[in-house]
Amino acid sequence: MKNGDYYTTSSEATNHYEEGILRIEKFDAAKVWTAIVNDADQGYIYLKRFTLEDSVKKQNVTGTNPDSQLILLTDEAYPRFNVQFGGGDSFRDPLEIDAEQFIAVKSFRAKGKRLSNYQIEKVEEIEPRIVEPSEPQLAADTDLQPDADTAQPINQQAVKDQLTGQMRMFDNIDDDTTANDDEPEK
Repeated sequence: MKNGDYYTTSSEATNHYEEGILRIEKFDAAKVWTAIVNDADQGYIYLKRFTLEDSVKKQNVTGTNPDSQLILLTDEAYPRFNVQFGGGDSFRDPLEIDAEQFIAVKSFRAKGKRLSNYQIEKVEEIEPRIVEPSEPQLAADTDLQPDADTAQPINQQAVKDQLTGQMRMFDNIDDDTTANDDEPEK
């Protein structure tokens, strides 16, 4: 809800919902949420990442102070935010924050991490960062592919070198697995 409350219900067609609902969706305990919260107790704006607990009782992600405000809520996997400063700090350059690198996922009850000690004018969600594949892909290189005619094993050191970008000055020195006595030296 707009005030930071959330709760779970059944999915009956006869359900009635009160005013101020931001989102209605199927509950997913593993889904990570990111919120920007103006904490009334501390007077600062915090960023927090959390998962929600299944509860029919209303829970609040902004904390226990009813004056705390939910500024922004997203379920984007890799959210980023642009923080613009105001007041006496308006001369400062905007701050770009990658939420996943800024703070770890914790309980929705956790306070979060303060965005800045400076006066913040506005926080906007910007395009999420693009995530590289978790495992590097091996380029199609004929030197690293097994030869169908000779059925030679793949040179493991050459594969490591390809992945890390390592270059070698001398081939086949101190590497018995790649030595091939039939080939002339290059």
